[in-house]
Amino acid sequence: MGLRYYSAMTQVIIVGFVCFLCPGMFNALNGTGGGGQLDPTAGNNANTALYSTFVVFGVLGGAIVNLCGVRWTIFVSGFTYALYSGSYIYLNHTGNSSFTIAAGAILGIGAGILWAAQGMIMVSYPREEEKGRYIAIFWVIFNLGGMLGGILPFAINYHSDSGSLADGVYIAFVILECLGAFLGLALAPPSKVTRDDGSSVVLVKYTNLGTETIEILKLFINPLMLGLLPMCFTSNFFYTYQFDNINGALFNVRTRGFNNIFYWGFQMVGSYAISFLLDYSKLGRKTRGYVAFGVVLVFFNAIWGGSLALHNKYPDGLSLEDRIDFKDSSRASGPIILYIFCGVGDALYQTFAYWIIGALSNDNQLLARYIGFYKGMQSFGGAISWQLDAKKVSPKNQLVANWVLFALSVPSMLYVVWRIKEHSEDQNVRSKANDNLENYAGNVADDKASVAAN
Repeated sequence: MGLRYYSAMTQVIIVGFVCFLCPGMFNALNGTGGGGQLDPTAGNNANTALYSTFVVFGVLGGAIVNLCGVRWTIFVSGFTYALYSGSYIYLNHTGNSSFTIAAGAILGIGAGILWAAQGMIMVSYPREEEKGRYIAIFWVIFNLGGMLGGILPFAINYHSDSGSLADGVYIAFVILECLGAFLGLALAPPSKVTRDDGSSVVLVKYTNLGTETIEILKLFINPLMLGLLPMCFTSNFFYTYQFDNINGALFNVRTRGFNNIFYWGFQMVGSYAISFLLDYSKLGRKTRGYVAFGVVLVFFNAIWGGSLALHNKYPDGLSLEDRIDFKDSSRASGPIILYIFCGVGDALYQTFAYWIIGALSNDNQLLARYIGFYKGMQSFGGAISWQLDAKKVSPKNQLVANWVLFALSVPSMLYVVWRIKEHSEDQNVRSKANDNLENYAGNVADDKASVAAN
């Protein structure tokens, strides 16, 4: 059976390609360390501004999407990514970071809204037994953007001795991100989207500003959201250390692009692999959650252990002249493999987090708020993390902070998994409604048959 335009899968694929072209390119740019600049200070300050506004508009994003719809919110938000990438061209020529920092703050507004819309589509459109697979499909398409974004600086800067990306790389990012913004207009309104079983993805069709304000405030006293808070806070905190203090501090500019091809590429592998566990029907949903929790726990402790060993080998990073090139296999193999596994760990963590949120409900409007809360609190951690690096906090202290924060998130993460039910309450409501509709249709058919017989 081919894909229907109004099918849930088609819509997830479309939003996947929007994120391939917008956040995917941003991830590739950020992954080069310092936004592709030799001195990461401007990039760190821009990311602090970005995540500071992202905190607010991440939390508000679900309400904005519920009120304004997915198409126009994603369309407008996509252009904020292009503005941010373009600001680095100005930085290259002037050395003035003020425009880049302002563009970062504007991007935080757009990103908060875009990710709330994306998350609502990804976790509320599929059926319960398909959520892991839909998240993985999105994650694969999205991270293809990171891979492409790694190829661009690797190819364009292949023969460059500069520590910063060339203008051509930033121009390519701007063009691709504008295409992503326009692709947002291809999304269908949620009210018209149906699953393969014929059910609508929409449970609640109408909302207003007053309702959304109350529902957003209630998130901050919701035990499940409070339980997710440490996990949210930690989920982007580690990017700063991985991008600036591993990739940015140890490798030359072309190898940073080379590394990102595999960092984002292996994210696809990690997300797809854990999706099989998350949708494994022979295990109960809560059991799947416990097993996935164990996988994430072991994997992240291994990553931070490896990062500590690498830091002890290069405690002060490497000078520009001595940075590792991918052709220097004797020095490059270990750090590159560790960086790749950091990408796999990110995919496991994010996929698991989205699956947990998707397991809490099937109501698209409620999930838009949940995702917005997740992204907002995630950005709160990111803002602090980028500013720690901008303030020259030592790499070792940043590493320890990451490991400690992950450890602190473990108990509350386990609590939320424990609260997961085998079926969401609104799924039961939907099933009963479908049963009632079928019974009603059957009764009408019986009445017609009785009348015809008489």
